Amino acid sequence: MTVSLWPFSSQPRDFSQPNSSWSPEMRKAYDHYNALCDTDTENGEEKRGPWRKLPSYNRSIKYATGGIHLSKLIQAKARLFTRNVKEQGATFEYMVFVNKEEKRCVCVFQAGHLLEGAPGHVHGGAIATMIDTVTGTLAGFLSGPVMTANLNIDYRSPMPLGSVVLIHSALDRIERRKTYITCKVTSTDESKLYTEATALFVSISVGHLFGSRN
Repeated sequence: MTVSLWPFSSQPRDFSQPNSSWSPEMRKAYDHYNALCDTDTENGEEKRGPWRKLPSYNRSIKYATGGIHLSKLIQAKARLFTRNVKEQGATFEYMVFVNKEEKRCVCVFQAGHLLEGAPGHVHGGAIATMIDTVTGTLAGFLSGPVMTANLNIDYRSPMPLGSVVLIHSALDRIERRKTYITCKVTSTDESKLYTEATALFVSISVGHLFGSRN
């Protein structure tokens, strides 16, 4: 299940900020896309660039507008699956940059040592988790609250543990309540393809999320 981003009423910890576990390759990719968020004009003034970095929290609903009340409907210890380990760099290190005009996003992802599947390589389920996370983020950004309806994943090449990769997601089409997203996972120089996927998300109401029939 993927739930879209919520409007935040406070400023909790943003887990997508740089930390000491990031490799030089991770930091280089972050700096590259972060630089696209602000562009210098000819007179030296800065204006907003075509890209935007999205914040990432460990429990979005708690910090949503009205979330202090909504959070009572779920377990107090609940945390997002990709943000529930305290050790930095152990599992999912990532951030998402979105381009609203082009209806696409790029995630920079570093796979930690606790994500091993085959010896020395990233577990396929961990890759699927990140694909669901990133495609769902884009679908939610474009369509509002959504939930995952379908994921189709083709694993093209094993991903070494500790790799830094780019997860590219783009809008395919929107049909009423359905948002279709395409995705590919590549090396940071985009010379190697690790995974391809398609995803379908269905728009929902907040009331539906918590079991309301209205």
